[in-house]
Amino acid sequence: MPPEAHPIASAPARAGLARRLAWLMRLAVCGLLLALILHGIFRLEALRVTPPEEWARMDRGAQFRAAWSQGPLQLASTFTKLRPTAAVTSVLVMGLILLTGVARWRMVLAAHGLRLSWSRAIEISLIAHFFNSFLLGSAGGDVMKALYAARETRHQKTEAVITVFVDRILGLWSLLLFGCLLMIPNYALLQRHADLRRCSLLVLALTGAASVLVILAFRGGLSQRWKGPRKFLERLPKAATLERSLRACRRFGKHPGAFAKVLGVSTGLNLLCVLHVQVIANGLEKMPLDPLLTALIVPVITVIIALPITPNGLGMREYLFVHLLSAAPLGIDASAAFSLSLWAYGGSVFWSLVGGVLYLTFKRKHHLEDIAQGQG
Repeated sequence: MPPEAHPIASAPARAGLARRLAWLMRLAVCGLLLALILHGIFRLEALRVTPPEEWARMDRGAQFRAAWSQGPLQLASTFTKLRPTAAVTSVLVMGLILLTGVARWRMVLAAHGLRLSWSRAIEISLIAHFFNSFLLGSAGGDVMKALYAARETRHQKTEAVITVFVDRILGLWSLLLFGCLLMIPNYALLQRHADLRRCSLLVLALTGAASVLVILAFRGGLSQRWKGPRKFLERLPKAATLERSLRACRRFGKHPGAFAKVLGVSTGLNLLCVLHVQVIANGLEKMPLDPLLTALIVPVITVIIALPITPNGLGMREYLFVHLLSAAPLGIDASAAFSLSLWAYGGSVFWSLVGGVLYLTFKRKHHLEDIAQGQG
């Protein structure tokens, strides 16, 4: 190989290494957040079972050892105090959440003239949910969902892919609007809870940005009115595909009935997400969580963990639950808040495992179908 070819040949390898390093850095952030949360909880648990005068005589090393020797037992005790009926109900509600998401996606597909059976849509959605378990943010599986959606059609691959992102954008926008609406009955609490107020302000800012994106994407963008944006789009890589994607979005925007129905289903899905967390909170001891507060906490945390910072928001989710619920003026037990977060995540993991099994069978089935078509 000529010497001048080495930089070109090594470019993909460097890009792959950069992606792996970025993923490892995010995984490290996830681990650090979990370690900080656990240490804080373990320290509180150790303080409860250790006489104050004895704790005061300990140096930092002894306090650390006491926290990590006594804290896990106390946390495990809190974690296992969820009533079995609440655990089973939470898993069922999580399944209903995923099923509602499938119904919403099929509505978006239908608005684009695409048909996908319930069984295949459920199969693809569960596989995407499986990939969400370890990809960045809480929407990383959408890439896999888009790939499978494109495979389901030969002549409208771009439109099929776009339906996945239309579904995600409208779902996120609905969640943001839902969170903003719930700020009204929680206004007095927001005045007293500084950290929850900051998170709510972030949600308000994201709602504004998402609203602009929805208007531009679904109601006709700048490129249709001014030449500057049009020329800019034409210079971008794969401009034709991008333009076709925008047309697919606007085609959906021209169906106000479908648009309203999707937002209505999204609102029902948001209420189910609140119910999922509330069921777990009601099943735990030391968890006096008001439903109106749950209805605000859930969209705020869900929106923030959707940012691609850690795999499936792991670490961030737990940090936000513990920090927001245990801080003044709420003062909810930190161990119970951590257990609430883990149990809520546990329902998602259960259906992720189902999606993993489906992925193995789905991949094998389509591999055999491809071989049969090739032989035919």
